Amino acid sequence: MRFEEALRVLEEIVIKLEKEDLSLEEALKCYEEGIRLLRHCEKILQEAERRIEILKQGSSEGSPLR
Repeated sequence: MRFEEALRVLEEIVIKLEKEDLSLEEALKCYEEGIRLLRHCEKILQEAERRIEILKQGSSEGSPLR
């Protein structure tokens, strides 16, 4: 799942948890899905940060960016 899609679904879950009168079981399922999506988004962001650091190191050493 792309970052943008995961973030959109995560936002929908937050709205659902805030606005709807969910049973405890439904709320827990939403929360678990939210945590799964949050971890997925964090993983994608960490990979992007790692790639940016590699690019920054290359440019500071005088290497051309590709």
